[in-house]
Amino acid sequence: MVAGLMGSAEAPPPNVTVAQRDALGAAVSITRRRPRLRWADASGPRAVSLDGRAVLGTAPGVDVPVSDPAVSRLHMELETRDDGVWVRDLGSRNGTFIEGVLVQSARAAVGARIVAGSTTFTVEHDATPAAVDLWPDERFGPLLGRSVAMRELFARLARVAASEASVLLHGETGTGKELVAEALHGASPRAQQPFVIVDCAALPEALIESELFGHAKGAFTGAANARVGAIEAADGGTVFLDEIGELPLAMQPKLLRAIESRAVRRIGESAYRKVNVRFVAATHRDLRRMVNAGAFREDLYFRLAVLPVTIAPLRERTDDIALLVQHFLPKGASAALPPELVRELGARPWLGNVRELRNFVERAVALGAAEALAMVGDGAKSPADAALPVDLDQPFKVLRERHLDRLERDYIAGLLERHQWNVSAVAQAAGLDRTYVHRLIRKHGLERG
Repeated sequence: MVAGLMGSAEAPPPNVTVAQRDALGAAVSITRRRPRLRWADASGPRAVSLDGRAVLGTAPGVDVPVSDPAVSRLHMELETRDDGVWVRDLGSRNGTFIEGVLVQSARAAVGARIVAGSTTFTVEHDATPAAVDLWPDERFGPLLGRSVAMRELFARLARVAASEASVLLHGETGTGKELVAEALHGASPRAQQPFVIVDCAALPEALIESELFGHAKGAFTGAANARVGAIEAADGGTVFLDEIGELPLAMQPKLLRAIESRAVRRIGESAYRKVNVRFVAATHRDLRRMVNAGAFREDLYFRLAVLPVTIAPLRERTDDIALLVQHFLPKGASAALPPELVRELGARPWLGNVRELRNFVERAVALGAAEALAMVGDGAKSPADAALPVDLDQPFKVLRERHLDRLERDYIAGLLERHQWNVSAVAQAAGLDRTYVHRLIRKHGLERG
């Protein structure tokens, strides 16, 4: 399923309790006609209904398992949208074809034929529409949204929160994955226990093991005192592994062992300590493609993605923009938005997602809506092509700085998207020092969500 969210600038309302969830969780629903995939493989004729996102391949644990040795273990992703099924190849060995055309990402309409390996899949429609649960309120803990996508997400989160299984959150930068993790924890039976965050991207590789598992006194140079690791500190509660895609390959077997055994061993100790924790991980990277490329362990991926949750970018749920803008406005500001402004905001690409929208509101309050809009990418063009208006009444120095600032932001944002937030690759492509790239990311508010 796809959806999106916002980040609260004020104290959020009380988290949804288990009793509230049970009373409201499935009070509202809609019907939706789902696409259906039909094929025949070594196991015989097969058919499956699609809902949200699904991974097709030969690996145990995929959503759509196929008995065909020519199909990759994680071959393609199938995403259900209103206009059909969107197919995305996950770096497969033999490629993915729609109507004979090799594709990386493309739409497959009803009746289309998709070929992977030696198997042909046909897209159909289920004969009977299926019921889809919607959350009956526009809030779920610290999350806010009134669109169908948001309320569908909230209903899913309510179900996921009741489980003890590991959760993998996926969403672009700025969509607020940490807030979703907080909402899951707050709606779970573990709500009164610790919620511990580990940012895998911010830790030097040499310190990650100590951060996760802790260390004994004298375990290494500088270890003057014993230290409790994040997983042990979260005992009874939830540990949130942010940007799990940045976890070094050498550390992944150790994390897998901790997840499977629910036990950790501090550096410098021989005994394991039992822990009672729930694991929630998040990433903006495509771990399936990383698995196929050998950059992420397949067994760890499946242990983390028992319950996958996808958070859609803001551009895919523009119905929530007016609500979010009103929420981000400071107290005492007018909550009524001119219709033309709402339409203008809905046409923007919001590459920074909700974080960028929040920054826009702050700029609009300080500088006015017109100047704040000029600093946001044009929805009708790519960010690189969108031009700032030339104000002939401005001094040349001021105008030049504004244009250079916009150029910097669009250039770095584009490279970050192209290189999937690999800062070293961005620095190499731009011919810049890695430290300076980090400085530009902070300057333009492009930090990971």
